[in-house]
Order: sequence, then C-alpha cells, then structure tokens
Amino acid sequence: MDGFRSREPLAEEGYRLVGAAMEVYNEKGAGLTEQIYQECLEIELHLRGIPYDSFRELRTFYKGRELKKRYIPDLIVYERIIAELKAVKSLEPEHESQLLNYMHLTHSPVGYLLNFSCKSDLQWKRFLSGAL
Repeated sequence: MDGFRSREPLAEEGYRLVGAAMEVYNEKGAGLTEQIYQECLEIELHLRGIPYDSFRELRTFYKGRELKKRYIPDLIVYERIIAELKAVKSLEPEHESQLLNYMHLTHSPVGYLLNFSCKSDLQWKRFLSGAL
C-alpha cells in the first residue's frame, strides 16, 4: 500500500471493496440490473473473505421516538463502510445524498457509491464522514 492511501481512514478496506466491484464489472460488464450486480458483488466479497452485511434495516428516530420507516443500505462492509450500488447512466446528487444519509444513521466514517452501468468502466466515488 502506498503512503497516500495509508493516511486515509479505512483505505485498505475500501481498496479491497473497489477491487471486488471492479472484478464484478470486468466479468459482467454494463447493462444489468442493480440486483444482479448486488448478488455478484456479495459472491465476490465472500470469495475474497471480505466481511459484509446486506440490506440491514436501520432504525430511524425523531425526537427520541422510533419511526416506522427504515433505511436499508445495500451493503455494510467491514462493519464501518457503507456501499451503495447503482446501475444508472450517471451518478446524480440524490445518490450522494442517499449514501450520506446512510453514513449519518450508521455513524460510518466512509461510504462508497458504486455505479455499474457506465460503458467504459466501473464508476465509483468515496465519501468521508464530516465527523472525521
């Protein structure tokens, strides 16, 4: 690992996550549904021994009262990284907002948007929590 990545929070874990996503993209290419990429990535994470939890319901509260509505991120990797998968033409600000909300609810320091529908390559963005 180079010196730049080592200074970032959860850098090596994020590097492994993106590597697994790139493997899925290289195998399947663009044009499939988000659900297909989700299942493929779960298999790839398992094969690489990367711990993850998929579709964990997150409780939400308002003024100390639990709400009925639950947030459900696609993946929580290494217990501290939120991974939100997309299969869209391009990432939009609302995708970023969704990920940032999940990060806030889980107190996760790092999040990744992974978009599998770009024709040239996997599109990904890394986000750091403002609490760092």
